[in-house]
Amino acid sequence: MSASSSGRLLLAPAHYPSCDASGALRLSEPDKAVAIPLGDVLAHHAARGDRPALTHDGLTLRYSELDARANRRARLFKSLGVGHDDLVLLALPNSIEFFESTFALWKLGATPCPVSPKLTRSELDMIIETVKPRLVVGGESAAATQLSAGVDPGAEFSTEAIESRIPACWKAITSGGSTGRPKVILTHVAGTTDPQRASYALQQARDIILNPGPLYHNAAFSSAHQCLFAGGQVVNMERFDAERSLQLIQRHRVQYTMMVPTMMSRIWHLPAEVRESYDLSSLRTVLHLGAPCPTWLKERWIEWLGPERIVEAYAGTEGVGATSISGTEWLQHKGSVGRAAGGAEMRVLDADGRECAAGVVGEIYFRPPQHRRGNFSYLGASAKQSGDWVSLGDLGHVDEAGYLYLADRRTDVVISGGVNIYPAEVENALGRHPDVRSCVVIGLPDDDLGNRAHAIVQLADEARNRIDAEALAEFLKTQLVRYKIPRSYEFVSADLRDDAGKARRLQLREERMAALAVTAAENPPK
Repeated sequence: MSASSSGRLLLAPAHYPSCDASGALRLSEPDKAVAIPLGDVLAHHAARGDRPALTHDGLTLRYSELDARANRRARLFKSLGVGHDDLVLLALPNSIEFFESTFALWKLGATPCPVSPKLTRSELDMIIETVKPRLVVGGESAAATQLSAGVDPGAEFSTEAIESRIPACWKAITSGGSTGRPKVILTHVAGTTDPQRASYALQQARDIILNPGPLYHNAAFSSAHQCLFAGGQVVNMERFDAERSLQLIQRHRVQYTMMVPTMMSRIWHLPAEVRESYDLSSLRTVLHLGAPCPTWLKERWIEWLGPERIVEAYAGTEGVGATSISGTEWLQHKGSVGRAAGGAEMRVLDADGRECAAGVVGEIYFRPPQHRRGNFSYLGASAKQSGDWVSLGDLGHVDEAGYLYLADRRTDVVISGGVNIYPAEVENALGRHPDVRSCVVIGLPDDDLGNRAHAIVQLADEARNRIDAEALAEFLKTQLVRYKIPRSYEFVSADLRDDAGKARRLQLREERMAALAVTAAENPPK
């Protein structure tokens, strides 16, 4: 897949059952598709040249080596009772073991359900209650059958090939959702693939890609595995580091990477002489998604690498639809995440289910192509649907040309003095300050306004002694109307967003509400 001379992405519908369930940005020829089980794909590529498959922490495994490890681990999982169409939780860090485990499960016809290895026991137990997995790998939980991370299967388990089975669902991805309760998105797409074609957004067969994101996140999980399905090489980072990512792109001549805006911001905030010292000429595509990208940041990256290499996508794990926009298009529609792609249709509806006029914010719905309808279901939640149209819970508006612009979710909007304040807009403005590394805006109770906008700010290390709330408020006067400027500020040293660029707004608010309750109890009104 490529961009046309005008910058418009060339898109086509999915061509075989195991294509990526995010449902977008694929090039295909249905009459030429060949499908093999996911469990067989490593051996398939090993027999056709045995190229490097996976590089992690300085170690590179060829396809035959990764396949042998997966065979051994599959036999270990089988000895623990894992069988066809079982769900298995993987609470593993980015590692070689992670990839061994996913391919081992596909060989058994089981479905991997990756979760963050940093979950607390109570968080993991809530997911286990929802999923009821056959096995939990990593983490600490009350699961009946659990295997610690880092366990080597040992020589007692053979590396010889085993007959692969095909799972009905090739992946199951967890999401906290707006309620804070876990939900699991089951992808009802059989575990087969066409090993000659890459089917993830803008990837090409045999690409060398950099994966800087956490593998429990759908986009990173899908992108990295689809690269291996198509015979490429994954250069995998244990966790994101800005300068290290540039080093790896240069060293391995990476052609494709997928990032979230948090990663882009951290790279951009490197000293210019550091950022510009690396050779990124091999890099064909930087796809960013996962969170709204501040306009200033997108502009800087386009100036740095050129618009033809910067592509944005908006989609959900559910795979019901997506939008995409090239950097060239974006310069004509700044702030947009693009138009509907991959054969899906998109609508913006008001609270009464009527289609919104251009420029009017409403809830975003997608209708997937006929052959992809019914390709997902939830565990622990239910889909919001109107016929064949499905909502992912996001708000936005379209312009006259059909380009989508995201707004905050209804649960994120701060209503202060009867006026809506959208946190993403305030965060975007704060992010323009050169000393702000990251920020999250939430609503807290206010006796006068009902709620007030409260900014939680992570400053660059060298700026902690020179920037205060007054300085930020003064800066925002040039960016926002008065009512949108936060009424209170809080400075923190810990990262506010995870490596997937996600901020846990609900948790951040609950923690501060609890602290306010303690203060109120200790200082009752007289």
